[in-house]
Amino acid sequence: METESEPYVRLATLRQLHQVMADMNTARSLADTLQTVADGVVNGLGYELACVNLVRPDGDLVVAAFAGNPAAEALITGRVGSRDSWERRLHMGEHWGDLVFISHTEGWVLDDDDVPQWYTDGPAPRFEDEWHPSDRLFAPMYTPGAPDGQRGELLGVLSVDRPRNGRRPGAWGREALQMYAFQAAIAISNARLRANMQRALVRLEREQQALRASEESFRQAFEYAPSGMAIAEMGGDQHGRILRTNDALCRLLGRPAAAMRRYSFSDLVHPEDIGTLLRTSAEGGRAELRLARRDGTYVWVSLRNSVVADAADGPRFLLTHVEDIEERKRRELHLAHRASHDSLTGLPNSAELRARLSARLCRRPAHAGELESLDAAYGHPGYDVAGFDFRPGAESYDAYDHHVHTVAPEGDRDDGTKGLAVLFCDLDGFKSINDRFGHNAGDAVLIEVARRLSNGVRDGDTVARLGGDEFVILANGLGRADAEDLAVRLRNEIIQPIRAEGRAVRVGASFGIGWAHCGMTADEVLKSADERMYVEKRSRPKQHRRAG
Repeated sequence: METESEPYVRLATLRQLHQVMADMNTARSLADTLQTVADGVVNGLGYELACVNLVRPDGDLVVAAFAGNPAAEALITGRVGSRDSWERRLHMGEHWGDLVFISHTEGWVLDDDDVPQWYTDGPAPRFEDEWHPSDRLFAPMYTPGAPDGQRGELLGVLSVDRPRNGRRPGAWGREALQMYAFQAAIAISNARLRANMQRALVRLEREQQALRASEESFRQAFEYAPSGMAIAEMGGDQHGRILRTNDALCRLLGRPAAAMRRYSFSDLVHPEDIGTLLRTSAEGGRAELRLARRDGTYVWVSLRNSVVADAADGPRFLLTHVEDIEERKRRELHLAHRASHDSLTGLPNSAELRARLSARLCRRPAHAGELESLDAAYGHPGYDVAGFDFRPGAESYDAYDHHVHTVAPEGDRDDGTKGLAVLFCDLDGFKSINDRFGHNAGDAVLIEVARRLSNGVRDGDTVARLGGDEFVILANGLGRADAEDLAVRLRNEIIQPIRAEGRAVRVGASFGIGWAHCGMTADEVLKSADERMYVEKRSRPKQHRRAG
């Protein structure tokens, strides 16, 4: 390449530059284009070394092509430099238009970063514009098509070294390199586009072939699948409407295919499972829920969704796989029930009782007026036992505003407050039945007492067996008088004769009534009710503790 000191540029030089640019745009593949770009710098612009650093999808730059030195090409081709290191380079040195020149006087700070580099030796410059072996010249390449005055995204960087005339490029050399980088960006973008289009065409042809080949297989797999399958509309006013079902799904739900087309899964799902269905992703979602049979019963199923297209650009449909999991769910529910319920009486056990009670309580008072009672109980003015700050104006004071706070009647009189009553029941005379008639008789008594307690409370109340002959009743929304009346009624039920091992036996019952309110733990509530039960038991003469 001629220097700018000449009054004209030789026609042969322009022809050579034109040829290398033409070669860039006629390369068949992206790899060929990149190598042609590197070769063109050496063959047409008068540099001995050229490197094409291409931006990867992750933003870092990889050495994609090298020209001018086989040893350097083998050493650094394929190596990666971080985007941060490259950004540092592009913001240093002198800016010659879009070019970046970093003189050896400041470029030494880049010697040890992670950008792949090739070092060449040579003598120190003898005059001002002579090229130094450690000088660096970069030509950034930006994606074409950006609005006037703006740059596109960084596509890559051309790095060149060792001009053949030994001098730093002048005005013509700079203009030529900048123009070449611009044309190289166009060529690389076009090569990428061609490559993407070719891959897309190949992929589309393969997909069409696979689609044509699989249509019959899909039909047979759908119709004769051992588990339920359904196709439903996706999008629009009829979203979710069932269009087609296989025989297995019709048998599972006891509904003919013609009738199934009148429904969507939201019409068939159990009311309690609607939320589960709505939370299930239409594309790739999975849910376990209950679907209605024709006879009004429900069956547990696992739903798995996937999206299929009728054609390449046609409408999309929802393919739902329905698997019968009734037996597994029955086993799971049975195991869960055994873990949370007493094996003898079938009542919730101690762990389940504490869980239900704890779910109603939070570790803060229901309102500011309750702070004084907590202060007295725990000795921490303005704080509850968990360490939360409930002083007026404290930020965490409203941390449980979503919670319906449990309060308790105050004093010994019924002040109209409705709360969560905790009735602690201990049987009187039960040990003597075990001793006299055996444990089978004792078990029969416990089972009957559990039945009478369960029949004596409202739906929604909890009757639990705490252990041995101790039972606990959780009854919400009761005033003090209501709770006392409930205890009397339950005691009167318990003292009726019980048939055990062919004989009639009697047991009595002592009740202690505690009240749950936020700020207490479940154990504290149970302990309070237990203590009141013992007070009640000791207050009655022994001969009145059971009916005989």
